[in-house]
Amino acid sequence: MRTVNELYEAMQRIAPLELAESWDNPGLLVDCGRPADRVLVTLDITPEVVQEAAAKGCGLIVAHHPVIFSPLKRLEPRDVPFQLVQNGISAICMHTNLDAAEGGVNEVLAGIFGMRNWEPFAGGCGRVGEVDPIPVPELAKKAQDALGKRCNLPETGPAVQVKYTDSGRPVRRLAVISGAGGSLFEEAIAVGTDCLLTGEANHHHACDAARLGLSLIAAGHYATEFPVTAAVAERLRAACPELEVLVSTANRDPYTYI
Repeated sequence: MRTVNELYEAMQRIAPLELAESWDNPGLLVDCGRPADRVLVTLDITPEVVQEAAAKGCGLIVAHHPVIFSPLKRLEPRDVPFQLVQNGISAICMHTNLDAAEGGVNEVLAGIFGMRNWEPFAGGCGRVGEVDPIPVPELAKKAQDALGKRCNLPETGPAVQVKYTDSGRPVRRLAVISGAGGSLFEEAIAVGTDCLLTGEANHHHACDAARLGLSLIAAGHYATEFPVTAAVAERLRAACPELEVLVSTANRDPYTYI
């Protein structure tokens, strides 16, 4: 059995805090002071995930998205931090530091899409590298299939919904940045990218990228980030062999696609 602080130290070796953006709030955000021999890894800590952790006897949840981000002004039973403390479950959240880390969110994405010779871009958060030439529609379909297999299935509808703009040329150099990375299209262009694959991109990002000759694929915030949970779980198992590490089955995309 490991203390929460020992597990926090292990997570800092996986996703060093110095890689986090200045506005972020990563770290040991809820500390109930109890040791843990079972850990649940997830993307988001939702009420359903807290219930799952409690039912499975997990004393710690390791998440990507911070369960506390803005300053708390009050707590009530519907608030997730309240529910964590009520159930005696601690929470470690590694956010932009896990995005940028070796083996983190964006390197998992790079591996899924078969990128080679990748290097950091966008301040170290994203990755850019070479892929075998592939048309944009085919790459978008690959994103839907490959990411869908790595996400928890919704009760109805597809697991992943993908949108794209196509510049008309095959993708040979691909940039990936998970989550809300659509605004970074200019950084992708600056490193010679044919296509930027991200989670979210708004209407104007798509228009501007198309005007500048950059293909853009938006595959969903959840879909581009949930795959890292399996990688984090594997790293924790290697670091703490006596620890039982589970990946959440209750954490799903909050959207339903038709």
